[in-house]
Amino acid sequence: MQGKRAERVGALIKEEISRLILRSVKDPRIGFVTVTRVRVSDDLRHARIYICSAGGGETQRPEALVGLKSAAGFLRGELGRRLCLRYAPELVFLPDDSLEETLHLAELLRRIETDRTIEK
Repeated sequence: MQGKRAERVGALIKEEISRLILRSVKDPRIGFVTVTRVRVSDDLRHARIYICSAGGGETQRPEALVGLKSAAGFLRGELGRRLCLRYAPELVFLPDDSLEETLHLAELLRRIETDRTIEK
């Protein structure tokens, strides 16, 4: 369970990481990624950053994750300087599949609805 401070710091990390990826990281593997959410441990030492890669589909996502993992040290240093935290959190980048799952569920529900209308 995240505390209020961890949630606030997570929101700040989300903003700063998004800004840094957009403006400072020059790795071509990353391409266009969106930071969807950030989960920070209560002691603020670890941050799990969930990303969604737009464009390129399934083949771009692993490359973007590798690029972000290689830039994690740079991003951690910049976060430490910009957020003035005692400890810069260790960054772990993970894929966010919630959008694909939501689209899949919507498609399944649409199929069920069309099957019901056909049966009537």
